[in-house]
Amino acid sequence: MQRVVITGMGVVCPIGLSIDSYWTSLVEGKSGVDFISHFDASNYPVKLAAEVKGFNPADHLDSKMVQRTPRCVHLVVPALREAVAQAGLDMADEQPERVGVIGANMLEYQYVGEDWERLKQRGPRRVDPLLFTKAGPSTVSLQVGMLLGAKGPNSTVNSLCASGTDVIATARNFIQFGYADVMIAAASDASLSELGIASISLLGALTKEPDPDKASRPFDLNRNGFVYGEGAGVLVLESLEHARKRGVPVLAEVAGAGWSFDAYDATAPQPETEAVAMRSALKNGGVRPEEVDYINAHGTSTKLNDRSETEAIKMVFGERAYRIPVSSFKSMFGHMVTAAGAVEAIGAVLAINNATIPPTIHYETPDPECDLDYVPNVARKARIDVCLKSSFGLGGQNCCLVLKRFTE
Repeated sequence: MQRVVITGMGVVCPIGLSIDSYWTSLVEGKSGVDFISHFDASNYPVKLAAEVKGFNPADHLDSKMVQRTPRCVHLVVPALREAVAQAGLDMADEQPERVGVIGANMLEYQYVGEDWERLKQRGPRRVDPLLFTKAGPSTVSLQVGMLLGAKGPNSTVNSLCASGTDVIATARNFIQFGYADVMIAAASDASLSELGIASISLLGALTKEPDPDKASRPFDLNRNGFVYGEGAGVLVLESLEHARKRGVPVLAEVAGAGWSFDAYDATAPQPETEAVAMRSALKNGGVRPEEVDYINAHGTSTKLNDRSETEAIKMVFGERAYRIPVSSFKSMFGHMVTAAGAVEAIGAVLAINNATIPPTIHYETPDPECDLDYVPNVARKARIDVCLKSSFGLGGQNCCLVLKRFTE
């Protein structure tokens, strides 16, 4: 089976509009959580979100594309360009049929709502003919593929909160099974909106904390829900053989992947099944539990998730769980839903390459049920050869990755 490596990465998120700014913010423990500015939230119980600020789509796309595409595409384009540039990927030197795309994005509710109202008020001939390409679940995959001219496999995954990790794992499979030499794993989420906030708030999953510095606090005793975020992450994956032929630096190896499904509850997680995905990823990557140096957690800051994830880690690693550093980047930029896993995996690769574990910020009061080493508040120097990256989707769709320091 072919080894699959990462050669390029790009990110646009609440704490950085590029890889460099993102990494600096991660290490410094900078928070991107603030009061909602996308809309008037005065009548909403939730006042905070992690928005991408200082971002102008017109700086990255022509005016026609800005008008015809949703915000998730606006966010993913500069991330794509950064990843492709870092990988030194020139489509003129590639067989387009051997370059593919796996994407993920959430429905951007406002487009459906606006057209529904237009339909009712003005009739069927007045709806937006581009509704499906704007609001469809495949829009990121389609736009990334067209921008690159990539004619290989083009598909979309949606496992809700696990999607960003799932795109990387699925892209790896396409390469390993010989369908492509290069795969672009692209996840973008801009579903942070009135309807999204209202719905998830009623579910009880969002924090109603009024203080931005206390809102997203994974594994802390006083956590009370996650912060809605937005952003995009793109990774260039290729077979090691192809990367060698191109003579490009390798950032990390995607050594293993594992999936599971709780089949348990529409919202509550199940630690036993989360542990299945973790074990599956380790087995698939040929990695023993004692070889894992760092766990990049899903860590949403909800009561149920953080407790369940902690239990799952203990099930997989036993007593050694207490000696493995675990941190959640969501403490800094909230939960980007379908993009979360990709942006977090990029941070994990940066952690491997910089021998530094970014912290879980806003951690003040230990929870007896969450009693692991969560790298509280301050980054930590540490050599990382093997990282387990976990993502657990709302409804029980789980995906985990094993990311390794690259060695010949």
